Amino acid sequence: MTTTRPGAAEVTDPWAPWIDSVSAGLVRSGAGAAVELREDGVRAVLDVDGGPEGDLAFPVHRFAAGSGPAAEVLARRLAEGFPSTPGVNPPVARGAYVNFTVDARVLVKATLDLALGRGVRYGHGERREGSTVVEHTSANPTGPFHVGRVRNAVIGDTLARVLRAAGTPVTTQYYIDDMGRQSAMVTWIWGKPRDAWPEPIRAAVEGKERPDDKADRRWGLPYPAASAYLKEHPDAAAEVATVVRQIESGAPPAEHRRIGEQILGGMLASLARLAIGFDEFVWESDLLADGSVAKATEALRRAPLAVREENGAWAIDARGFALPKESTRVVFQRGDGTSLYVTRDVAYHLAKFGRFSSAVDVLGQDHQLHARTLDALLAAIGEKRRPTYVIYQDITVPDGGRMSTRGGSAVWLDDLVEEAVERATREVAARRPDLSAAEAGRVADAVATGAVRYHIVRIAPDKPVRFRWEDALSFEGRSGPFVQYSHARASSVLRKGDADAPPYPFDPERLADPEEIALVRVISRFPRTVAYAARTFHVHAVAGYAHDLADQFNRFYHAVPVLRSGAGRESRLALVAAARQTLRNALELLGIVPLETM
Repeated sequence: MTTTRPGAAEVTDPWAPWIDSVSAGLVRSGAGAAVELREDGVRAVLDVDGGPEGDLAFPVHRFAAGSGPAAEVLARRLAEGFPSTPGVNPPVARGAYVNFTVDARVLVKATLDLALGRGVRYGHGERREGSTVVEHTSANPTGPFHVGRVRNAVIGDTLARVLRAAGTPVTTQYYIDDMGRQSAMVTWIWGKPRDAWPEPIRAAVEGKERPDDKADRRWGLPYPAASAYLKEHPDAAAEVATVVRQIESGAPPAEHRRIGEQILGGMLASLARLAIGFDEFVWESDLLADGSVAKATEALRRAPLAVREENGAWAIDARGFALPKESTRVVFQRGDGTSLYVTRDVAYHLAKFGRFSSAVDVLGQDHQLHARTLDALLAAIGEKRRPTYVIYQDITVPDGGRMSTRGGSAVWLDDLVEEAVERATREVAARRPDLSAAEAGRVADAVATGAVRYHIVRIAPDKPVRFRWEDALSFEGRSGPFVQYSHARASSVLRKGDADAPPYPFDPERLADPEEIALVRVISRFPRTVAYAARTFHVHAVAGYAHDLADQFNRFYHAVPVLRSGAGRESRLALVAAARQTLRNALELLGIVPLETM
């Protein structure tokens, strides 16, 4: 099952040959039943998820014509006329479905050959044409990350890993808004001597500074108080507006970029704790400096729907783009000639389209209107390409509220990770008192960061996340530590069996226990899960799969002796090795450390 013809694509999915042969066999049996079927059409609707009736199912009712035989009758005809196919048992018609079961021994060989033979590449697809840019996180450099923002980073980083595994060349970008009012606020307050700070802002930070503060926390400390102060003091707000104009003119205050870089460095250090990094950084002000914003503005002014306002501003008449009534006139240039955020975002996306085949933006649900407005402006200038948006809901704080940096209600990511490490350290110490302090610390850090990432990514983006410690750090529930523990358990079995490295010889005839076959079936699903997640951007499917595999491995572990298996020992160790490799690959797609011991 792992060999290929010269020039043929490499088999990366154990189910691919059966899907091909079942599809071809259904076309042949359809011809005998006077039903025209096409292989691509059959393959598109073939249910490959498996169930109690079989491994593959063909929904006949999707093809049964209204004037032809009933779906149940046609299903029987297709099953009866299905040609003999190696590795596939004779199909069985059940209602409007034709169900297929593969030979378990052949499935065992095909799956273990691929999982063990491809190793770290198991689950990965062939390289594809084209390239994708995934922009994620892109939080303003105004202070530390709060937990609400980190969902963007976890989803975006996981998506980039999944797309790369599926064969797509990916570049990740962080877009730095250093031209807006929020960044200007930070520059404004730090541009004043400390004793010239307004009293409410100075009082808000008094006593809160620490010698060991990271740059993002130190520079961002006055931000919430400054934001509140500006709402009540128009004179101060006017000073910030002056800073904004200076930035836009290309002559920002001398310390503006330096402060932004310092804060960003601290923010990136926080993300690095969760194994999240970026390939490229795009500063919004650079798009102004290199003329990209001017070109986008000119394109918008030439657009058929462009209108000039009485105050000299320019806007797009967006009534035909299904935007809310209050957003049907989109200003893209102010009367004083300065641009707006959405204008600069148009320039940014035109730059993306110029370099990449496709673009993905990970955005919070509060940015949905901005996404629709961006699409409207791109359409207004005749640009046919659009980014694909992955929209996610909020993470809520323990009392159910929504986090806000400006409002001062944030739970900082650094604090969350530190608390996770403290809790994990206690758990590891209780479970493994034999570990050295250094090893226990390494394990606790990996467990803590894995718990945070898994707890966030396991939920579909369109559903909110309520962070609960008892769920995130559970060693038995749907959690990162549970998957890591299963990987460590598999590693322990292999060490005890003196089989911690290949080769892993096996005999498919020796792997016939129901729990063994069930484990093989879950392992065999991994490549299709990765392909599905890459196609749909449903990265939570990988987290769900990792839990399913860990759960089935533990069922197998408790039901079947491995080290005391006699003649079946080698084959069972090979199955453990395949499970461990697949768990490792899934964890790495999730950005979680696969631990050898816990």
